[in-house]
Amino acid sequence: MNTRTDRQIRIGAGIAAALLALGFLLGGILVLLVVSDQAPDVVAPLADPYVRSILGFTLMQAGLSTLLSVVLAIPLALALHRARFAGKRAILRLFLLPQALPVLAGALAVITIWGRNGVVSDGLAAVGLPQLDVYGLTGILVAHVFFNMPLAARLFVAALDRVPAEGWKLAGQLALPPFTVFRTIEWPALRSALPGASALIFMLCVTSFTIVLVLGGGPAATTLEVAVYQALRYDFDPGRAIGLSIIQIVLTALVLVATLILGRDPAGGFGTGGRARRFDARSRVRDVGDGLVVVLGTLFVVSPFAAILVSGLAADLTRLVREATVQEAAITSLLVAAAAASLSLLVSMLVLMAIEALRFGKRPGAARRGTRIGLETATSLVLVVSPVIVGAGWFLALRQVTDVLAAAPYVVVATNAVMAMPFIVRIIGPALSQANAETGKLAEGLGLTGAARFALVDWPAMRRPLALAFAFSLALSFGDLGAIALFGSSDFVTLPYLLLQRMGSYRTADAAGLALILGLVTVALMGLVERGFAGREETGR
Repeated sequence: MNTRTDRQIRIGAGIAAALLALGFLLGGILVLLVVSDQAPDVVAPLADPYVRSILGFTLMQAGLSTLLSVVLAIPLALALHRARFAGKRAILRLFLLPQALPVLAGALAVITIWGRNGVVSDGLAAVGLPQLDVYGLTGILVAHVFFNMPLAARLFVAALDRVPAEGWKLAGQLALPPFTVFRTIEWPALRSALPGASALIFMLCVTSFTIVLVLGGGPAATTLEVAVYQALRYDFDPGRAIGLSIIQIVLTALVLVATLILGRDPAGGFGTGGRARRFDARSRVRDVGDGLVVVLGTLFVVSPFAAILVSGLAADLTRLVREATVQEAAITSLLVAAAAASLSLLVSMLVLMAIEALRFGKRPGAARRGTRIGLETATSLVLVVSPVIVGAGWFLALRQVTDVLAAAPYVVVATNAVMAMPFIVRIIGPALSQANAETGKLAEGLGLTGAARFALVDWPAMRRPLALAFAFSLALSFGDLGAIALFGSSDFVTLPYLLLQRMGSYRTADAAGLALILGLVTVALMGLVERGFAGREETGR
């Protein structure tokens, strides 16, 4: 097999994988259109004052969440990048956990820390101040900042890592003061990552489901995603659900297109933080300020994990672990997560290798560039589609050919697999791209193809980030409540769904214990990251 044939096979396989993912997303919507037996009406929902209020609240909470996450992440990223202490990389790795922590467990932790009976409220009451109420916009904002501020900080640290070493050396040689370093080096790097980070967080907040479902507190704090779920779960009105979903897709797609026009990837790569040696002048005042920012930021991220640990230990863990329902739910969660992560990893790797074949192939014309951009865009478009809509569509389709309960696990696995793709692509993609930029032409010249090219070029580059990607997607699927919330039943129960049931029946002690179990398993899964980064240090993205 020659290199041209090998490239064509890679491109063909990647296009097929991307079409499979997009077909799954669009197929679910088409099935709902057929079931509703009418064209989706977007104008009618917008004429409804309640829907307009939902739309306004969705935009407001997403905008405020994005603003708070980015504004708080910038000084934290600067402080972490300037910091010179042994635990810096450990903190950067810790910042991976909020995205992988089961959202339901995170929401419970927010209640424990910031609720009326939480630690912060007790402290406020002790000094004579009113207690906090986390149900509504306040709780949603706190939860979104907890999950997304560390993500934004990591993206900004990665942008600072990409500053050429010569820039830091020149700043040191010229003895530039801190403000000048910020204005000429740090801010341009942050500004380049700002559109992409903001767009990614905005899309995640617009499509937020579990946080709003748990912390919304009523109709006044409902988003489009929750309204779609209610239209399908309680009213079974596919036409209304699709109309609301189209509104949500248009909103998030406009943000995606805007970032693509700006030339920024809305889900740029992130890793565990590379080595960036700085030579700019030290400032004692700035070092003290940076240390304070790092401590406060780390405490904000760590406190929910501590809350989960403390409240969970107060539950009857022995009884919970021995409970047959909990054991079955845990096994089901692990099987679903393993299947979803494996499928997502396979599809994402095929798409990535196709992108690299198109980028570094001989004479990449306009058609190849267009195909490459299409593949890159396809991996981000899944962020704008509601998993509830997709799952409902395919669930109804499979109901025509098989038993409903038998179809549910397959729908949940496929939905979780597709939804994890953007994160996997952004974890593995930068390393694979760098490897092909450095050795791709040499591999072409040597005629490396097939398994030999994969073993000598692709695998060494992907091995470490692949461990992170698999563990990350495994944890995301393990703690997901999006698809299972619609299709969970007495015969198909995962740990997040069981946790939601115990919360609904006001069994708070059991809910706290299950949240701890979810968190511990997630941390154990994320322990696979250590394997991915064992050995030599990884360079910055």
